[in-house]
Amino acid sequence: MASFLNSLASPVFRRGIFTAGLLWLGLAGQLQAGITVFAAASTKNALDEAAAAYADDTGRVTALSYAGSPSLARQIQLGAPADLFISANPGWMDLLQQEGLIDAASRRDLLQNRLVLIAHGRNVPPLDLATADLADKLGEGRLAMALVDAVPAGIYGKAALTALGQWPALAPKVAQAANVRAALALVASGEAPMGVVYASDARAEAGVTVIAAFPESSHPPVIYPAAVVAGGNTSEARAFLDYLHSPAAQRIFLQHGFGVPGP
Repeated sequence: MASFLNSLASPVFRRGIFTAGLLWLGLAGQLQAGITVFAAASTKNALDEAAAAYADDTGRVTALSYAGSPSLARQIQLGAPADLFISANPGWMDLLQQEGLIDAASRRDLLQNRLVLIAHGRNVPPLDLATADLADKLGEGRLAMALVDAVPAGIYGKAALTALGQWPALAPKVAQAANVRAALALVASGEAPMGVVYASDARAEAGVTVIAAFPESSHPPVIYPAAVVAGGNTSEARAFLDYLHSPAAQRIFLQHGFGVPGP
C-alpha cells in the first residue's frame, strides 16, 4: 500500500489527475443519467454489457467513466460527482474509506481476476514462466504494463515478476501505461511485443495471445471492491450495486473472464 500512496506525492501525478478531475467536472453537468459509476478500466467490456442489461430491465440509464483506479480515486477526492466506485485494488478503496468518501456499509468485493502474460499476434507459443528469461525474449522490445507503483495491474505485475526473480532484468525494459487497457493496446498494436494484463483484458482483444498465467501465489489476490460514494445518489447506486451482484450480472462477468467471489 505504501508504494501507491507514495505516488500521490508526485507533483506530476497530482497535476495530471487534477486536470483530469476538472475535465470530468466540466463534462458531468452534461450527463443525463440516473447515476455515474467510476470503474477500473479493466471492467469496461463487461460493465458496459451489464449496464445495458440493467437499463433494459429497469429503464435506468447509468453513466460509466473508466480509468485507472488511482486516477478515479483522486477524482473522487477532488469532489467529482461519482455515485459508485469500482476499484481494481482494495488499497484505493481503503484510502477513500479512511477519508470518509465512501459508504463503508455498502462496500462489497464484486469481482476477481487473474494476471497473465500476453504477446502480440495470434497463436504465439506459450512460455514457462518458471524457466523462461523474459528479458532475453524481449530483446530490444518493451514489456507493456500499467503504472507499476500506482495502478493495480502494474502493482500486481511488478509483485509477480519480483517473486519470479524476473523484475531486476525487466525493469529497464518496461513501457508503463496509464492503465491496463492502455498497456493492452500497446501489445495489440505491436508497439510492445509482450505485456502484463488481466485475463479479462486478454479475452477482450483479438490481437493478442495469452502465453502464460502468473501463479496466484506470486502476487496478492486480484480483488475488485465496489462501494457507494458518500454524498451521491445513494439509493440508485445501491440498486445498481445490488444488480451487479445478481446471477444475471454475474453471468456476464464470468463470460468476460472475471471470477466472482463466493458468498
